[in-house]
Amino acid sequence: MMQKPVAQTSAGAGPDVVVVGGGPGGYVAAIRAAQLGKKVVVIERAHLGGICANWGCIPTKALLHSAELFASLKKGAHLGIVTDGLRFDYGAAIANSRKVAEGQKRGVGLLFKKNQIEHLDKTATLRREGGKLKLFVDGKELSAPHIILAVGAKPKTIPSLVPDGKDVLTYFEAMNLPSQPKSLLVVGAGAIGIEFAYFYNAIGTQVTVLEALPQILPVEDSEIAEQLRRELTKQGIRIHVGARFAGCEKVGSEQKVRFTDANGQSQEVVVEKVLSAVGVTGNLDTIAAASAGVKIDRGFLAVDEWYRLLDASGKPEPGFYAIGDCIGGPLLAHKASAEGIACVEKLAGINDREIRRVDLSSMPGATFCRPEVGSMGLTEQKARAEGKQIKVGKFPFKASGKAQATGETEGMVKVVLDEQSGEILGAHILGGTASDMISALCIARSGELTATEVLHTVLPHPTYGEITKGAFEAAFGEAIDL
Repeated sequence: MMQKPVAQTSAGAGPDVVVVGGGPGGYVAAIRAAQLGKKVVVIERAHLGGICANWGCIPTKALLHSAELFASLKKGAHLGIVTDGLRFDYGAAIANSRKVAEGQKRGVGLLFKKNQIEHLDKTATLRREGGKLKLFVDGKELSAPHIILAVGAKPKTIPSLVPDGKDVLTYFEAMNLPSQPKSLLVVGAGAIGIEFAYFYNAIGTQVTVLEALPQILPVEDSEIAEQLRRELTKQGIRIHVGARFAGCEKVGSEQKVRFTDANGQSQEVVVEKVLSAVGVTGNLDTIAAASAGVKIDRGFLAVDEWYRLLDASGKPEPGFYAIGDCIGGPLLAHKASAEGIACVEKLAGINDREIRRVDLSSMPGATFCRPEVGSMGLTEQKARAEGKQIKVGKFPFKASGKAQATGETEGMVKVVLDEQSGEILGAHILGGTASDMISALCIARSGELTATEVLHTVLPHPTYGEITKGAFEAAFGEAIDL
């Protein structure tokens, strides 16, 4: 039998590590491997930086920043900022977002050059031959001692809501429309759905949100989610929780959407565009995972604790690993990056005690609307469901001098503590700079600090950080400013 040709890198010799996917999991894994002395090849057929840098995390934050500034200026008269004739230039905001994305992609490319990482702009697929899993790049086998799959995820679809890229959108199209829609209906109130709902509402689009579950942001603490729902409703977003999407049909240039509300009543709304934000699933089709005999669990690749890829019987595939969104769990860029580092450090032979292992119990999440959401650890509901004896402390932003000065008095900080030890089980923030504020609490939990250490720490005044300490004080009935 004729041997198949083997793909070669530019240097001729084979690599030590091949990474499939150049997103926040893949490119970080590649750089860490290079730092550890490995020869690395990254296969990325689309854009370096992946969805996060090109269509997700970063460019959406550029759009959200534009919307936040616009919304702030509109209500700035009481601060002495008078903006007669203020308008939002949708095209300019989109152009700026795309410029930021291009800068991100170039930045990853420069990092690859700095670390002598080779990028192959090609397509990679898995194939099983003679019982052995192999990687093929544009039809040619590429072998390496270590192959890391970091292929990310793609938008999930439901039968009654199939995106067409024009009237029914995914987040790809929603952030790059040729013109601002007059009305938009968002199906799904997770982080993606809420961020787009906030953005479009803030710039003047009439927005409706449908969520099948009883609360928006279903993974968040229910009290935080309910406060955010009330704040977004005040801003003009029409939100229906406990709502079941029934279908949509094109009527002229618009979409007629049918749904059943929380009371079981059938309703209809006519909008210009519909955004499907019902979740994501592993991007496994591109690598032909289903036909390669690897284990797939609820749409994601199955791995062991060290990210070794599992075959259909649940045994590790020699030399194959998977990280990031394609293995499920919290679908977060920073989780993917952390997994990439842990995976590479393990395969490089670093002592287990020194490997930067990923602790999902401290994994933070953030939703970049206004007010912002930041959280980590157990919600109050989960802690009680697990039978833990807890103390809960809450401190509202409206009691903070800094929040009063900035005019951002919505929301609160909420901490969930073990009643006996003071261990920080969870923290949940709505308001201020929640996405940044949560970092300090992640460090505190990672460093095994307790409420005692927080209470014994002096923080600068006036800051949002004081609100965090106020929540710990409140848990013990010792809050000064409440």
